[in-house]
Amino acid sequence: MGIYEIRVKGQLDQHWSDWFNGLTITHQDGCTILRGPLADEAALHGVLIKVRDLALPLLGLCCKEEHDETSCGLSPP
Repeated sequence: MGIYEIRVKGQLDQHWSDWFNGLTITHQDGCTILRGPLADEAALHGVLIKVRDLALPLLGLCCKEEHDETSCGLSPP
């Protein structure tokens, strides 16, 4: 299981967290970062489909090992 960080353009409210498989929602530089564990690639694709369905521009994606606490270092657009 990996820890994913998905950066999208725009601001999502916290109430979207459940819809995005419980990923944590934070904001940085006018973007939203969805972060948390996803079981496999199928779960990742499910989240990316939801990003697409909301017409949110995808700015970045990073996967880390579950035990790695460092940031993915996704830079703002």
